[in-house]
Amino acid sequence: MITPAELAGMVDHTLLKPEATTADVQALCQEAVELGAFSVCISPSFLPVSLDALHGVKVATVCGFPSGKHKPAIKAVEAARSVTEGADEVDMVIDIGNAVSGDFGAVHADVLAVREAIPATVLKVIIESAALTDEQIVAVCRASADAGADFVKTSTGFHPAGGASAHAVELMRRTVGDALGVKASGGIRSWDAAVQMVEAGASRLGLSGTAAVLAGGSADGDY
Repeated sequence: MITPAELAGMVDHTLLKPEATTADVQALCQEAVELGAFSVCISPSFLPVSLDALHGVKVATVCGFPSGKHKPAIKAVEAARSVTEGADEVDMVIDIGNAVSGDFGAVHADVLAVREAIPATVLKVIIESAALTDEQIVAVCRASADAGADFVKTSTGFHPAGGASAHAVELMRRTVGDALGVKASGGIRSWDAAVQMVEAGASRLGLSGTAAVLAGGSADGDY
């Protein structure tokens, strides 16, 4: 059975609310250190953050967030700028419409544009699994892997179709095998839900209510 400390080490402690302030991000970073989280995940407008305050906690940010309806070249510039400002990892959103319409070549090109812009940075690809069929999930994961992604990720946490599910995580893990990481995010608000995602194959979790989850309670929030 996974321990709270082990689970914390898999968490991207996340704050992506539009109304977030600099003070909120500072509090997030302090809490991430106290909890032993793997990283903080913040909007790119808050970069750079003070590394002295993070004590080894990584910095992740988002790209093309939350809709994915940005041209690949724009996503590439955004990602590259974030890396120059200190991001260790970038979570990009694909254009979900390409997946829904079956244009997986466009999905591949979207991911590849960002990959080539940040060749040495961990790249996670958000696929909005709740909005896709199983067949589309498999095809998007394959396209992302072929384009050089390091992770596939379930959700932004902002899509009305919903967030992570154990079924989607299991399918994503089965598709990418051990070659890529799988990040579960969106609507994971309890210890049991978090453990379920890990047992389904998640190697990273996106949580906003990390402290409550680690304490065995329920967290508020959408992400």
